[in-house]
Amino acid sequence: MKTVAIVQARMGSTRLPNKVMKLIRGTPMIGILLSRLAQSKTIDEIVVATSEDRRNDPLADYVRSLGYSVFRGSENDVLDRYYQAATLANATRVLRITGDCPLIDAALVDQVVDAFEKAGVDYGSNIAPPTYPDGLDTEVFTYAALKRAWQETQEPFDHEHVTPYLRNSGRFSAVNVANDTDVSAERWTVDTAEDFAVISGLFDAFGDTTDFTWSDVLSLRRQKPEIFTANQAHIRNEGASMGKGQKLWTRAKQIIPGGNMLLSKRAEMFLPEQWPAYFSKSKGYKVWDLDGKEYIDMTLMGVGTNILGYGHSEVDEAVMDVVRNGNMSTLNAPEEVYLAEKLIELHPFAEMARFARSGGEANAIAIRIARAASGRDNVAVCGYHGWHDWYLSANLGEDESLAGHLLPGLEPNGVPRNLRGTVHPFNYNDFKGLETLVAERNIGVIKMEVVRNKGPEDNFLHKVRELATKNGIVLIFDECTSGFRETFGGLYKKYGVEPDMAVFGKTLGNGYAVTATIGRRSIMEAAQSTFISSTFWTERVGSAAAVKTLEVMEREKPWERITEVGGGVTERWKALADKHGLSISTAGLPSLTTYSFNSPNALAYKTLIAQEMLTKGFLASTNFYASIAHTPDVIDAYFEALDPIYATIRECEDGRDVMGLLKGPLCHAGFKRLN
Repeated sequence: MKTVAIVQARMGSTRLPNKVMKLIRGTPMIGILLSRLAQSKTIDEIVVATSEDRRNDPLADYVRSLGYSVFRGSENDVLDRYYQAATLANATRVLRITGDCPLIDAALVDQVVDAFEKAGVDYGSNIAPPTYPDGLDTEVFTYAALKRAWQETQEPFDHEHVTPYLRNSGRFSAVNVANDTDVSAERWTVDTAEDFAVISGLFDAFGDTTDFTWSDVLSLRRQKPEIFTANQAHIRNEGASMGKGQKLWTRAKQIIPGGNMLLSKRAEMFLPEQWPAYFSKSKGYKVWDLDGKEYIDMTLMGVGTNILGYGHSEVDEAVMDVVRNGNMSTLNAPEEVYLAEKLIELHPFAEMARFARSGGEANAIAIRIARAASGRDNVAVCGYHGWHDWYLSANLGEDESLAGHLLPGLEPNGVPRNLRGTVHPFNYNDFKGLETLVAERNIGVIKMEVVRNKGPEDNFLHKVRELATKNGIVLIFDECTSGFRETFGGLYKKYGVEPDMAVFGKTLGNGYAVTATIGRRSIMEAAQSTFISSTFWTERVGSAAAVKTLEVMEREKPWERITEVGGGVTERWKALADKHGLSISTAGLPSLTTYSFNSPNALAYKTLIAQEMLTKGFLASTNFYASIAHTPDVIDAYFEALDPIYATIRECEDGRDVMGLLKGPLCHAGFKRLN
């Protein structure tokens, strides 16, 4: 009989990278673990099993320097890594220890091995169910059982976590070692920065002694509970139930304010604690998460950027040509001239163009130029126009009606207070309200989206145009979102009203960063009377992608197809709601369609849809941004999956507790914009 303890460890932890080599009182954590584990009387050999990834080279070198064996195998198939390591070591029974448990207790390990041996079973542990603190987990199994699991299970979860098949398949005899008192709520493992802080503080409390027992730690917990508070919000083994994207999102929120750079992509906007959060690949209408799971994107499609679908081959090849030939140099990219010429051709009112890389930048450029051209600071706005100071200053007003103009409870902290009174929101289709602003506020610029939740009434856009012309006001249409969705150009073309300036983004580069501000020469030349300049506005990829995207659009006429697809989805939402006796309200352009349930539980239903559709392989919420990649069979599959969820919502409207169906918190509410 040969008992081999295999310690799985790697440097590429998603939530706390390099954790096994982090120093605790000057010693790498894995060194402390191995030293404590080596006190076992039942272990014949200790092997650290890591992956072949080169990031693990320092770990392997350090472990070998301590005199322990190292096996290197698969990064993600840890079951295979264990089987190969155990085979190479000629093990007859295997102990599984994880490298994030520096408090592993050798005496407890021996207790589990002894119970396993006496019971004569295939598998033994102290975790089924757990009664010891998280961080003392010990599992032991025969080599024969390990080999059988390796041969029989094809489930990715089993291969990632090694032993679920041994515990849950019902094919193996087992024994569990339980503590007299259940203290499983204690968290002594290291999976996050908070965990590491607790463990570091604990070792500091013991000083130079490292051979203390788990009972000694429990006594310290009672004497100095403050040491153990930092990670108390974490749930036992939560990492095993979280995908790589969820783990990375948890990590991101510790080091990036808000977790990312775009509110609309935050996991909490869809499904807190369950949303995949990150992608490894995208193509057509599909997205793959960091675990390699494939999803059909029936929600935001890059937040409206990809009407040609993800990874359009012609656009990508144009970009790759740029990458191969060089993206930046001291000289300028010729593509920006070609792009300016094409946009001016598509928009006869315009004679000049400026480029940027984000919608917020383009809108700020437009406002700067328009203010310079009009000679007046005050701006009337309707819609969402980005995050810059000029726009957020709308929330500095004293009028309570402006509270939450962008988001409920939003405070414009960091926006200079002296900008108050320079930006004045007005409601769409409220022409009298706009007239009043113009009469009372010396408005120099009107900045608006062409359409809000519904189209213009009573010649609203024409009246706005006449008002602007009469008063020498620069009229800007923000087409960052709406551009190229119903016409080959701006939505303004549909209504026959030309602005003085227009701003385009989102669809312009089919996923590549490029935005444009275009306008009449007499206005755009005011850019030369102020300073508007940025190094990366001159990079080549964005302009090249936009030139090719416009070429493909002109040929494929995607605005026709996405309008048809999105309109069809809206009608099927309504039909499905009628089928189940539910009340919904729809809004938005056909290709940017959204809906909400007319119910006090609307946010809970939205969360439930995201949760249940995710299990069926769909990224879904209560909105849909169409692309030409969304074929009829994709739409049919989506509604087939959605139908039973609507049936469940009907049950909830009749009294079933929707909160009992949710596996996590409610999603956050979205933008609250002026209608």
